[in-house]
Amino acid sequence: MRLNLTVNGHPRTADDIWPGESLLYVLRERLGLPGSKNACEQGECGSCTVRLDGDLVCSCLVAAGQAEGAEVTTVEGLAPEGEDGAPRLSALQRAFLDAGAVQCGFCTPGLLMAADELLAREPRPADADIREALSGNLCRCTGYEKIIDAVRLASARTADGAAVGQGVTPDAPAPEGR
Repeated sequence: MRLNLTVNGHPRTADDIWPGESLLYVLRERLGLPGSKNACEQGECGSCTVRLDGDLVCSCLVAAGQAEGAEVTTVEGLAPEGEDGAPRLSALQRAFLDAGAVQCGFCTPGLLMAADELLAREPRPADADIREALSGNLCRCTGYEKIIDAVRLASARTADGAAVGQGVTPDAPAPEGR
């Protein structure tokens, strides 16, 4: 089967898709987007989280055929293009680095997707909101505190509730603990 979808704002086509193949497999193996990670294959860890028509989903649980004509945003889509056309880190991605929230990196794509979705709907989230938004993602390395710090930092670096990925200055000071 042929699969037509829009990925990170660009029309994409994948051929010879088995209808039961996962969206995760199509993204990683057929479209060359390895950002979403293949960890549990059961929708439990969140490492493969993407936006499918605006909703966060575990791409390991979505059959490729369900994505026909859909709009998919992967972690690669969070990095805006610079003037030279090359991707640059979004404020959220920079905050994860600056706060030390990236350890082995396996959980990072799903955490970034969940945090991006949270900050898009709630630019100044309370700690309880951050914890709830990230609750579907498992991390074995950081203990979560640095991840929560990174979301706080990204929130603090946004100006007047602007979207997190829209050229926010990465040199803003870290927020005081909430």
